[in-house]
Amino acid sequence: MSTIYAILLPAPADLDAWRLAARRMLAAGLPPAQIDWRVAGDDAALFGEAPPDHPPSTARVPRAFIDLASVVIRHRDAARFALLYRLLWRITHGEAALLRIPTDPDVVRAEAMAKSVRRDAHKMHAFLRFREVAQPDGPRFLAWFEPEHHIEEAEAGFFVRRFAALRFSIVTPRRSIHWDGQDLAFGPGGHRCDVPAEDATEDLWRAYFAAIFNPARLKPAAMRAEMPKKYWRNMPEAADIPRLIAEAPARVREMVARGATPPTPVPQRPRLLAAESGQRAAEERPAPRDAREAALAALRARLLADATLPLAEAATQAVFGEGPVDAPLMLVGEQPGDEEDLAGCPFVGPAGRLLDAALAEARIDRARLYVTNAVKHFKYQPQGRRRLHQRPDTGDIARYRPFLLEEIALVRPRIVLAMGVTAGQALTGDARVTLSGLRGTTHELRCGTPMRATVHPAYLLRLPEGEGQRREHAMFVEDLCDAAAYAGISTSGR
Repeated sequence: MSTIYAILLPAPADLDAWRLAARRMLAAGLPPAQIDWRVAGDDAALFGEAPPDHPPSTARVPRAFIDLASVVIRHRDAARFALLYRLLWRITHGEAALLRIPTDPDVVRAEAMAKSVRRDAHKMHAFLRFREVAQPDGPRFLAWFEPEHHIEEAEAGFFVRRFAALRFSIVTPRRSIHWDGQDLAFGPGGHRCDVPAEDATEDLWRAYFAAIFNPARLKPAAMRAEMPKKYWRNMPEAADIPRLIAEAPARVREMVARGATPPTPVPQRPRLLAAESGQRAAEERPAPRDAREAALAALRARLLADATLPLAEAATQAVFGEGPVDAPLMLVGEQPGDEEDLAGCPFVGPAGRLLDAALAEARIDRARLYVTNAVKHFKYQPQGRRRLHQRPDTGDIARYRPFLLEEIALVRPRIVLAMGVTAGQALTGDARVTLSGLRGTTHELRCGTPMRATVHPAYLLRLPEGEGQRREHAMFVEDLCDAAAYAGISTSGR
């Protein structure tokens, strides 16, 4: 009978510890059947001999395996460690292209685990709700969530990026996440009673949810599939769902009897100088700010929860806009790229770094801008280990356009700068417009917001080095300066 070697891992989702142990077992030539993987604190006893202290193997594996393992290891199934080691063993013992065989049982199982983990992370992003708690040193925001898998550490960075200015704690049955505005820490799990049941913003959330609830598009089965009832008790707006569902048939009948509402004519307004336009926009800006911030948060949650969007299934996550709710200037790009898709933030990849450099050259503080994209998911074509960008088509643009228009309506910028033709088409609603036809002049959107256009930063990245690239870069910086001046943002330091 073959000897069984016991491997005790320090934590349930410690990829580095698993990799080190797996490389040692691989170097020792131990096949998967001879290893019993467990985690410290498991109820089941750990049987088997201590593993040999062998130097780690230096065998190389595809990057795709590391990427897959980093997600699968967060799954709650205790067999995940053995599955990953079995894949590793096979890849290093004659099946180097194993992950390219989508019908292989081990690959199928691993991909299903990874999908389940990603979906759990999506639920955490969409359905977690913070409650404000007054403390002597200022407010702290608490949230309760019950993840299915071991995702707490992996998803903590998402909430730090999204709520960097807040002090918050997220409590789960297994772990707790704490952010004090500067440092991230983890602690033991807790209980639902550790988090208050409600706070002063509950009524605001419920009012907004009721306002956006469309009875004519009600699909209870799809709603429960996307937002299972186990999450409802953590969401203030969920208390109204049974009532809204019950009232839906009567509201639909009222809508049909009322008929279509004719569009409100947009009055022709005289052209204003930049300073006058900025003053007028400031006077018209709605209040209170808190209500619009909550509405933006609710819009983002609705985007994350919408599984019907055409690109949602392939992308890692939706990428919503970022910036102050009262930003005077909104920048609109095409869609998230590979790095944005992974980070969940707009313009953090190569194009974002070029944009940051151009903004610095123009003496424009990005923190004062609201930055978003016309399409909120990454559209790509897999090619080996790479994900090659694909331009959104008119259907993609049209499907995501309502989210973009709601962002504009809530932020109420003094001007919108479309970066690239896709953004221009989404903002105008006209698939025939060209960048050359938009650039250099100010246009008025149907909502009355002024719009200008420029190239997308990615266009500049594709240009060969030389005089042409320098000229286009200088024009891009000038376009940013013109939009900033119209918005009332000073660039006098240039």
